[in-house]
Amino acid sequence: QMLNKAKYGPMWMTCVGPQISVNLASAPLLEQLMRQEDKYPIRDDMALWKEHRDQQGLSYGPFTTEGHRWYQLRQALNQRILKPADAALYTDALNEVAADFLVRLDQLRAESTSGDQVPDMAYLFYHFALEAICYILFEKRIGCLKPSIPEDTAAFIRSVGLMFQNSLYATFLPKWTRPLLPFWKRYLDGWDTIFSFGKKLIDQKVKEVEAQLQAGKPDGAQVSGYLHFLLTRGQLSPHDAMGSLPELLMAGVDTTSNTLTWALYHLSRNPAVQEALHEEVVGVVPAGQAPQYKDFARMPLLKAVIKETLRLYPVVPTNSRVILEKEIEVGGFLFPKNTQFVLCHYVVSRDPSIFPEPESFHPRRWLRKSQPDTLGVLHPFGSVPFGYGVRACLGRRIAELEMHLMLTRLIQQYEVVLAPETGELKSVARIVLVPNKKVGLRFLPRQ
Repeated sequence: QMLNKAKYGPMWMTCVGPQISVNLASAPLLEQLMRQEDKYPIRDDMALWKEHRDQQGLSYGPFTTEGHRWYQLRQALNQRILKPADAALYTDALNEVAADFLVRLDQLRAESTSGDQVPDMAYLFYHFALEAICYILFEKRIGCLKPSIPEDTAAFIRSVGLMFQNSLYATFLPKWTRPLLPFWKRYLDGWDTIFSFGKKLIDQKVKEVEAQLQAGKPDGAQVSGYLHFLLTRGQLSPHDAMGSLPELLMAGVDTTSNTLTWALYHLSRNPAVQEALHEEVVGVVPAGQAPQYKDFARMPLLKAVIKETLRLYPVVPTNSRVILEKEIEVGGFLFPKNTQFVLCHYVVSRDPSIFPEPESFHPRRWLRKSQPDTLGVLHPFGSVPFGYGVRACLGRRIAELEMHLMLTRLIQQYEVVLAPETGELKSVARIVLVPNKKVGLRFLPRQ
């Protein structure tokens, strides 16, 4: 993205096989496109994901459904998750998972040679995020933070990696190679395990709901669990849940785990920012207390740290849109229906005309009241890591709550220092944006 923008400017075309795409790499161009979206915005058609679902007779989820059917499904899934007040319902559950995370963190620190180091933070945060999203969706703890992880949970984690790794080969290799090479079978096997894991959790919840209804107990209106609410209120059938929940399960992990890893990496390299954050956090939530949802409104620097981390490392560095219903004008050019646009989020959020010193970690640029002139005026589409409009990230509020809560509890207790062997990190695009090596951190208890 960076090289192409430098060579061609903020708009260029690329061809992959027969598919021609128009790449947009400036905030004003993204804004022009997104403000002209159809009623039912369409991304890339996710053909590989659909192929697996078609083979297994599974329904499509929010990433694979399109058109009016997508809109209906999305309206159902929006319940109990989309609004800030919805996210607040899950604070106690997340605090419970965070407490177990801190126990596991201390176990790993104690096992290290120095007595204070965790060798792979992304791995640990991945387990926290998976445990948290399962607890929110299914009201079920799956053992991700135990010293010995249950085999079906470990198999699910391996399968997500297996599916993503082999999807790259499945995308670019011609179909006639599928019976000859191992990648397609590995890709399908990965999905089979993912859905098998989701089905077990969904079946358990359906049985619980049926038992409660037969016993004449309340219909779940007061229950915090997401799936319980959708099933008891008739928002989602078990068949639709089977298509949707595994997709939400996967989407709810990488956002949180990678962003928290990058955030701690930069805080460890910017002690002054970390110290200011510690002062803010303990000024609102003293050490030893668990944060509540309302507390985060009084922590502007905490929110700014997450925003700045997502600016530097948008979880999905590119997204796409296909405008089906009309011709569209972008950047002074008129494009026909069915044009595929690629939204180059990585390069847009590092645009020096919007974000001076774009490669540097400056959370205070998001604090408008105290924002120095040197850090520029923010464009509303300069950093849109959760997307925009009706197709924006379904779990945004949950992801933000997880990250704010976890960062608060870590900074309350520890000074975070970069392990010497970690050195400088670079980002690598593996569907999502990840560090190029393991991130080792030292956690020094605060007095």
